[in-house]
This record gives sequence, structure tokens and C-alpha cells, in this order.
Amino acid sequence: MRERSFFPNLKSGVLAGLAVATLLLATTGVYAQAPSVQAPTTAPATVGPDGMPVQPDVVLASPAAAAQGKKKKGDDKVIQSKDTKKSLGREKKVLKAADADSKLPDRQLYDKALEATRKGHFDVARLDLQTMLNTYPDSQYQMRAKLAIADSWYKEGGTAALAQAESEYADFRVFFPNVPEAAEAQMRIGDIYFRQMDKPDRDYAKAVHAQEEYRRMLTDYPESSLVPQARQRLREVQEVLASREADIASFYATHSNWAATIARYQTVVDTYPQYSHMDDVLVGLGDAYGAEARFVRSQRLPEAAKARLEQIYDGNAAAAYTKVVLEHSAAPHVEDARDRLAAMNLPIPTPTAEQAAASAALENSRASYSLASRAKVLFLSRPDTVQAARIGEPPLVDAKPTLAPAVVKQIVGDFTTSMNPGAAVAAKPATTATAEAPAAAEAPVSTAPLALQDVPTADGGSSTGAVMTAVPGNSPSSSRGTSANSTGGNSMGVEILPSATTGAPVVDPTGGLPTARPTNNAPMAPIEKAVQAPDAVNGVPAGTQAPAQAPRADGKKTKPDFDKSDESSSKKKKKKGLAKVNPF
Repeated sequence: MRERSFFPNLKSGVLAGLAVATLLLATTGVYAQAPSVQAPTTAPATVGPDGMPVQPDVVLASPAAAAQGKKKKGDDKVIQSKDTKKSLGREKKVLKAADADSKLPDRQLYDKALEATRKGHFDVARLDLQTMLNTYPDSQYQMRAKLAIADSWYKEGGTAALAQAESEYADFRVFFPNVPEAAEAQMRIGDIYFRQMDKPDRDYAKAVHAQEEYRRMLTDYPESSLVPQARQRLREVQEVLASREADIASFYATHSNWAATIARYQTVVDTYPQYSHMDDVLVGLGDAYGAEARFVRSQRLPEAAKARLEQIYDGNAAAAYTKVVLEHSAAPHVEDARDRLAAMNLPIPTPTAEQAAASAALENSRASYSLASRAKVLFLSRPDTVQAARIGEPPLVDAKPTLAPAVVKQIVGDFTTSMNPGAAVAAKPATTATAEAPAAAEAPVSTAPLALQDVPTADGGSSTGAVMTAVPGNSPSSSRGTSANSTGGNSMGVEILPSATTGAPVVDPTGGLPTARPTNNAPMAPIEKAVQAPDAVNGVPAGTQAPAQAPRADGKKTKPDFDKSDESSSKKKKKKGLAKVNPF
């Protein structure tokens, strides 16, 4: 009977043996490379004739040799220059002033608050700083104290604390706009939103706010030492926003919504040129246009129209692939773009030395993933900004976004133009003639003052007819049959008469319709003033009182008399026995 082996097959046994041998060799190599500890060697002792060891002779150096080996006292002395002495003197003065300021009470409160912030006692630190501001409003540490309060909120963390820190930093920028610390406050505001940024598939409001604040930092404080840091943070924020747009575009591509796919990819190309996956974006944009071209080929259209549409969409796809080959020659997916150009039977362009160098520098500036960065991306709710660019100027103004309705409108316009090319060509001269018509109709400008007869009529020509500017029938004496061209004594405006050289008929402004007016035009009588009402007189003599209100002689209150039969009362006794049945 065959014995069963521990390993299921021969291959597993051989691999296990090789693994054990590798471990043994590695262990042996480690021990071989370890430094050996050697015992200290001692010179052999000289044995005398009596068998006892003899000590070696001690040779004493001569006094001259000792004098040569002794260094002089001034050999190591460094001679200071005048500038060094002046700088050291200034430093001593500054240290003396600092020592003097450290004994001031406001400085002591400020130092105490900083120490509390360092230890994490943020409430105690803010209490000390606020006490210093209230007690010493003219202190030289007022600005630093306000900034320290904002820093304590920022270091405390949390949603509420960060919101309070943002408010404090904004107030600091308002009160101290020209100090170098204002740039630090603006940078902190951007960092507040940067810390709260979420992954690209979550809410992107914090990323948009961070982009705005970093852009304000770069535009308002271009000379600050924090500009390189703000520029790099802006690149990382734009990396997150570009990832969001690219992910949405790829989602639309999986659902064959090519208009929305083109819109999103085109927005990434125009707005975020330093995106780490720009080669993927351009390839996806070309694939979307290629899908539109395939859809056109599948339709039953006239051959001429189909050829024009295919030329449009294939041209857009080839332009996207060519941009990958030329501007992103060092990107990982440049071979995909070359393969697609070759499949379209198009020549593959060769990038220039400058384009290749720029692409290589951009790709080499990106960081590579490490174990710590991958752990942060996987286990922490933070966006992936590892491969953000480290060189180049991030755009400070967003380009106009491309919207899906605009893409759909463009597609419809291309289809209409391809199906009816003659209408599009005929529309061009008509538009040109329409544009040239007003220029030909312009009249020469006269420098003389305008007269009443120069006012143009409704037809846009010269003054050849009468224009009534008065309100017909505005006078009380005018009747229904009054001519529209007549003006009463109460008319407003003037009547412009026709020119004597022209025989154009007078145009009635009312069109022959009667003017609306009341039948009776007689003036109304003036309004009479109302008769004044007589003064009210109290008929009760003073000092008298009605008998019903007269008090009783014994001082008791008088109850009013009333008929109890008219009032309902619950004091009547309830019926008992058979009386309950009797309704009467």
C-alpha cells in the first residue's frame, strides 16, 4: 500500500523545499555579515631570569618635545570683525528688551496662554487671552493674542471649533489687513476647508470653498512666504474636483449617454489641465466622439450627410487622441491613443523635444504610492491626492463649463447642417445683407440744431405729415364732433405742421375714432362746507345722582330687582317617583 505524503502533489513538495532552503540561506547570510567580536590582544609579557614578569620601560619625552607639543594660548582665538561685533551687540539689546518685556503682566498672560495651548488646554488659553485683551486694550501683544485665539480654535478641531476658527481668522484679516500674519490667517481659512474635504464621490462643497480660499491667498498675498504651500494645496484640491468630474463622465459613458460624457470630459480638459489622469480623460473623450460616429454609421441617412457627420465626429476623436500623443507623451496610456489613431488609419504624430520634456517633468513630479498613503486612502475618509502635480501654475480662474444641453444643441445643429447644406449656405448671404442694410440706410449727421419740422414721423422718414402732440378734447369747450387736429385752450404740447413743399395728407392720430369723454361737460358746483355740529351739553346737573344709583342709608348694597320666573334656576327640587313620568 502506498503511503500518503504530507503534500498533495510533487510540485507542492518541491516548492516547500525551496522555501525552506531560501530561509536557511538567508539566516546564514545574516550571521556571516554580523561583525565578529574579537578579544583584545595583549602584548606578551617579558619574563625575567627569576621567572617573574618584567614591566616594559617607560620613555619620558624631553622638555623640548613637550614644549613643541604644547599649544600657545592665542592659537584657537577667533578674531571677530566689526560687522560681527555690531550684530552681536544688537542681539544683546534685543535679548535685554525681551527680558524686560517678559516681566510685563500682559506678556505673562500671553506666554501662559501659549503654554496652555501647547498642552491642549484650549479653553484656559482662550480665557487668558481674552482677559489680556480686556485688561490691556493698548497692549503690543493685542494682534498676536487675536491670532492665538483663532489658532486655539483651529488646533482644537471639530466642526464647531473649525467654524469658529474661520470666523476669527476672517476678523483678523479685517482688523489687520497689512501685516504679514494676515497671509497666515488666509492660509488657515483654506486649510480649514482642506481638512474637511471628503472623497470625490461625496459632497464637494468643502473642496470648492478650499479652492476659492487658496486662490484668494495667491491673488491677495503674492509676496508671502506661504505662496508655494498654497499653490500646492490648490493643485491637490483641483485634483479632487477633476476626479469627481471624470468619475461622473465615466458613469455616463457606461450608460451610453454620450452628450453628458462629452460635456464632463471637456470640462475636465478645459478647467483642470494638471489632472493626473488627463490621458484617460482625453482617450475617453475620443471614445465618446467615436461612439457618436458609429451611431451615425448605423443610421439610414443619405450618403453625403452621413459622410459629413462622420467627418465631424471622427475629426473630434482624432484631435483628442492626438493631444494625448503630443502633450502627454510620458503618460501611462499614451499607447492606447496611438493604437486608436492607427485603427483610424491616421498618421501618428511625433511630439517635439519641448513637449516631451514638459510631459516628462510633469509626470516625474507626481509622488508614488507608499504603504502609509494607501492606508490613509483606504481607512480614512480622505481624498486621494498622492499623484497631484508638484510643478506648474494651477489655474486661478475657472474656464466656462461645457454643459450637456449645449452639446446636444451642437449635435442637432451638425445634423441639420449636414442634411440641408444648401440652407446653411443660403442663410449666410442673407445675414450679411441684413447686417449691411442698416449701414446703407444711415442718414448723414447734421451739425445744425434740430427744429420742430425735423422730428421724424412714425414711418421713419422725414417730416412729411402732421404729428399731433396735443391731447384732443382736453379742453372743456371741445365737443364730440371736434376735429382731432384742433387744439383747445387747455391743450398740452404743440402740433407740428407738414412741410409746405410736400403734399402728403394729414394723418389722424386717433384713426377716426371718437375720443372718450363725458356727455355733460358743464362744470360742477363747488363743494359746500358741512354745517358745524352743536356742542354736546350734559343734561344732568352737577351734584345730583339718579335714584336707582342712590346708596342705602344703612350702608348695605342694593340688589337689582328682577323677575325670577324669567330666569332658569337649578334650585328646584327634582321630581321623584311617578312624577318623573308625568310630563306636566
